[in-house]
Parts: sequence; structure tokens; C-alpha cells
Amino acid sequence: MQLIAGFETFLYIFSSSLLFPVILCLIFLIFWICYQSGVFLREWMERRNNINPVLEDFKNELERIFLNYSEIEMIKLEIEKLIEEKELELIKELDKVRFVVRVGPALGLLGTIIPMGIALAELAKGNLPKMASNMVTAFSTTVAGLTCGTIAYVISLIKQKWIKKTLDEMEYLAKVKLQKFNKIIIEGNYNGVEKKRIVA
Repeated sequence: MQLIAGFETFLYIFSSSLLFPVILCLIFLIFWICYQSGVFLREWMERRNNINPVLEDFKNELERIFLNYSEIEMIKLEIEKLIEEKELELIKELDKVRFVVRVGPALGLLGTIIPMGIALAELAKGNLPKMASNMVTAFSTTVAGLTCGTIAYVISLIKQKWIKKTLDEMEYLAKVKLQKFNKIIIEGNYNGVEKKRIVA
């Protein structure tokens, strides 16, 4: 019995010690999701005005490929590599938001259960003010965690659609450039001047 009581005491101390780090993580998460919301709104405004920095950067890289290479197979390989790199960059940014979708509610749950355990212990001692304080903390962390997770989920859904649209536009631009290139090759007029016609 003493051994079981010792384990219970250890678990109580261990779980109670996690409350402060959990609250700190939630505070950081709140500031982070506010920052990401600002980034999201800026990107939304840019897209409404048909501004896409990622796509503009892709166009510049695409022009560089056609200026630096003359063999069709090398050009195709470089374009494929470029699209894959851009896709990885976009997914990497999306994964940060997706991470919060899962972590936010998990931290909220931890922030709920831990102070509730402390509140029950205080209730057993008859310390009602301390119990009430811990219950307030429990419900506040739940709201914070779920709110962060919900906002991150909405952002991730919209960003996922944006990424798909951007990748489709990249593939379309690459196909158009390749068709121009093939046409000039067939005509037998491929030189430095014609390169400028392709990238224009």
C-alpha cells in the first residue's frame, strides 16, 4: 500500500509540475497563431490583387533555366526539380500550421486536466478559493487551446487550396514555355535571340 501511495504521490507531483510549462507553451502558441493570422491575411489580400510572390519567383527561375540550358531533356529535368523544390517549400510552411491543429487542443487538454487534479486535492483540504482558482485556469486553457487549433485548421484548409492552385499555375507556365521551345527547335532557329523570345 505504501508503494502504491508513493507512486500516486510521484505522479501527482510530476503532473502538477507540468502545469507551468503547458501554460507557457499555450501563451507562445497564442502569439504565434496571431502572427500566422496576420501573415495569412496579408497573403489573402495579395491574392485578391493577383499578387503571388512564390509564382513570380518561379517565373524568374524558369527564365533562368531556359537561358542556361539548350537541351530539351535537361530543361525538363531542371523544371521538374524546380517545381518539386517549390512544392516542398510550400508544404513546409503548411506543416507548421498543421502542427498547431493537433498541438493546440492537446495543450488545452493538458491545461485542463492538470489544474483539475490540483483543484480536487485543494477541495479535499477544504481550500475552496484555491480550488476555484485552479478551475478557472483549467477552463481558460481549454478555450485557448481549442481556439488556436480551430484557427490553425481554417488557415491550413485555405492554404492547402492556395498551394494546389499555385502548383497548377507553375505546371501550366512550364508547359507553355516548353511548347514555345519545341516550336523554335522545329523551326531550326534556336539561338540567343530566340531564347529571349521563349522567356519573354
